[in-house]
Amino acid sequence: MKRTYAGIPEENATLENAKVMLVTVPYDGTSTWGKGADKGPELFLDASENMELYDIETDTEPYLNGVYLAGEVTENSSPEAMTQAVYEKTQELLKHEDKLFTLFGGEHSVSIGSIRAVGEKYEKLTVLQLDAHTDLRPEYHGSTSNHACAVFEANQKHKLVQVGIRSMDVEEKQYLPKGRVFFAHEIAKNKEWVDDVLDKVSGNVYITIDLDAFDPAIAPSTGTPEPGGLQWYPTLKLLRKVFKKCNVVAFDIVELMDSPQAKPTAFLAAKLYYKMLAYYFKYRSKKKENKSIEEFFAKKG
Repeated sequence: MKRTYAGIPEENATLENAKVMLVTVPYDGTSTWGKGADKGPELFLDASENMELYDIETDTEPYLNGVYLAGEVTENSSPEAMTQAVYEKTQELLKHEDKLFTLFGGEHSVSIGSIRAVGEKYEKLTVLQLDAHTDLRPEYHGSTSNHACAVFEANQKHKLVQVGIRSMDVEEKQYLPKGRVFFAHEIAKNKEWVDDVLDKVSGNVYITIDLDAFDPAIAPSTGTPEPGGLQWYPTLKLLRKVFKKCNVVAFDIVELMDSPQAKPTAFLAAKLYYKMLAYYFKYRSKKKENKSIEEFFAKKG
């Protein structure tokens, strides 16, 4: 029997019927401390198969919109070759209009290629990064496709907004997107941080989530778990508002690491992905309704 995302019925899992495309990139070629992110996609898919498919908050079953497993990118001969392979795969899938592109890594370097392709398709792109680390090095260990460089290119080409940051090298200070970095220690003291972030996010949005953005108390199985991270419900509040306000055109989740205690983090990742689908479809349908109403009155006028 062919594997489907979360074990959903095959009629909801074909490219023709699905409104979501999911690519996995089991790559862990440049991580420098905790190893095992290449096992992340399999852990995520396994957890998704053991998750309830009814979302209580939105009173929906997002899987009914269809999720197509669009294959693995397995290129690992070099970081640059992996980036190019992800870029080409993303380009290929973005030809399917009106389908949401999603990706699950792998270490954070896998996002470089997908952001590059999405940025070529969508003008005035905002990249919303939830992460413990800035990932703004121009190059690291001789490569521009290192995990420590994950959003350097995005910051050069697009509007980057960083949330949850609590670890960086001093050289990265010069590359920080001015006025668009929300450090974890500042978030902890600011009750209005979600709305402050939302003020900086607009238009077409690519969301990239490194699971180490979350506090290790709820997501310990990542490559470099940093204390003082984001909590579950405030993070969902932010994502819900972003999906409501903006046109989210793609998203990825990365840095789920294999370990003896991987299951809680894997399940969090599975729930997070599904929650994002729930928000996407809830607000997508409302935007379509509003557009139809606006067009109706425009014609009447």
